[in-house]
Amino acid sequence: MAKEPEKQWEGKSRGGRWGYTFFISTIRLFGIRCAYFFLALVVLYFIPFAPKATKSVWLYHRRRRKLGVLRSLRELYCHYYVFGQTLIDKVAMNAGMTNRYNYVFDNYERFLDLLNSGQGVVMIGAHVGCWEAGAGFFGEYGKKINIAMFDVEHQEIKELLESNSSSKNNYKIIAINQDAISAVLQMKIALNNGEYLCFNGDRYVDKNNARAVEFMNARANFPIGPFRIAAKCGAPVVFYYAMREPARTYRFIFEEAGIEGKNSEQNITDQYVKSLERILKSYPRQWFNFYDFWNESIIV
Repeated sequence: MAKEPEKQWEGKSRGGRWGYTFFISTIRLFGIRCAYFFLALVVLYFIPFAPKATKSVWLYHRRRRKLGVLRSLRELYCHYYVFGQTLIDKVAMNAGMTNRYNYVFDNYERFLDLLNSGQGVVMIGAHVGCWEAGAGFFGEYGKKINIAMFDVEHQEIKELLESNSSSKNNYKIIAINQDAISAVLQMKIALNNGEYLCFNGDRYVDKNNARAVEFMNARANFPIGPFRIAAKCGAPVVFYYAMREPARTYRFIFEEAGIEGKNSEQNITDQYVKSLERILKSYPRQWFNFYDFWNESIIV
């Protein structure tokens, strides 16, 4: 019987100051390809020395994707490698190297129609791909983007990334791990002003604020908050992903949530989960939740 973990995700991304400093310096001095080369070696370190993350990735490929042992071993390495590539890409793009990448957009015209409609829009993404890859295309829209997130990254890493960025992001952060009442008020004001409210819908901290749903043929907990707010505000809902493809290409995918009768919290949740399943079917190595998401801690 699987043992329930005492603690879920804590709101912090992986990586330390030394690692970020190393790759920032490598990119600046030797280029992106050289950074990818060193990444191939770094991955070999992370596999044994990040046991909880490694176990979660292993279970994902073995149980959710139903892969054999040998292929799961290969996917484990590739999974870490692709994750590292997205981190390197994020640093490179922040440093003004967006012209080194290619970009493809799905359903972009309809997405712009919604943004230009004058009403608030709720965008729900996930910890897949690299949503920051789209920052260079926000332009004037960026001034109306409000990202609700757990702002508990190590401050020194945030300062390091900001100091090596060639431009200041013009979107706003709503820190939902601090004053909850203030955060909700900021969200309401943003939507009332016709701005855009962005969430990631696949992580939670408090199990009391999560709901178990069927996801990739097993029960998994998803946060209630993003879907409840989306249902209550009555604004259009868009699922947004920025997925890495070969040849340094990012594909931006925009899926508008359909309205089936009353666009209820459950309806939006169900649509989101099915949307995320489709994304992971196409990009199975870009699932970047490195903890026991399905709460099944026994290794097979």
